[in-house]
Amino acid sequence: MTETTLEQAYPRPLSGEPVASPPPALVPSRIPLPGRLVTLEPQNAELHAEELYAAGHSCDEGLRIWDYMTYGPWPDVSSYKATLRAQSSSFDTVFFTLRSNQTGRACGQASFLDISPQNGVIEIGHIWFGPELQRTAGGTEALYLMLSYAMDELGYRRMQWRCNALNQRSRKAARRLGFRFEGIFYNHLIFKGKNRDTAWYSILDDEWPEVKQKIEAWLNADNFNEDSSMKSSLFEMMSNRNGSSRAAGLVEN
Repeated sequence: MTETTLEQAYPRPLSGEPVASPPPALVPSRIPLPGRLVTLEPQNAELHAEELYAAGHSCDEGLRIWDYMTYGPWPDVSSYKATLRAQSSSFDTVFFTLRSNQTGRACGQASFLDISPQNGVIEIGHIWFGPELQRTAGGTEALYLMLSYAMDELGYRRMQWRCNALNQRSRKAARRLGFRFEGIFYNHLIFKGKNRDTAWYSILDDEWPEVKQKIEAWLNADNFNEDSSMKSSLFEMMSNRNGSSRAAGLVEN
């Protein structure tokens, strides 16, 4: 007996591009992601709370981290540890602590969230770098490790980035890493008693090979002088790339 196809049962055109049927993407595991400059460790409140609290609370630059986050800062280590414990036990979001291979200190955080393996969609967020990791190659490498893990090993076809539309530092970081601007959700959230408009960015699977090549070229040790200053700008490298035809015409104001 011949099986009836969907097209035969409902003989009318369906909108959208056809999608091949590979296996679903995989859920991220809580495993270390080691790099040359940093290592991402599965977040553990007992192991990481004190160092992360110091990274985000010990100076004015550290406290500025929380200006656009929907939470923080905290009055003491114990209250921060309670938050980390809740984050670390989450099924919906997979948190990592970023540790500098040079200093050995935990100095930042990032996570996978909005994980939809059946659709091949995932997001990196809850990102913050302590002062020692800000504006360094290590910070770039940390996010590259997450991008590569999700796109290359787990098989996702869309990587998302969302941030407060007022957070120009985060928006520039997204573009520098090869994310393309998709638009703004106005009146999207209320946080700390204030309205938040949310800017959306993405990297698609057909964009990723070029994005990956450019990040790897920028991270190469040959791209840095003896004083650790960079020879080429990753932001400029990403500004001169092809990318996906589906994103053509989208311009960020």
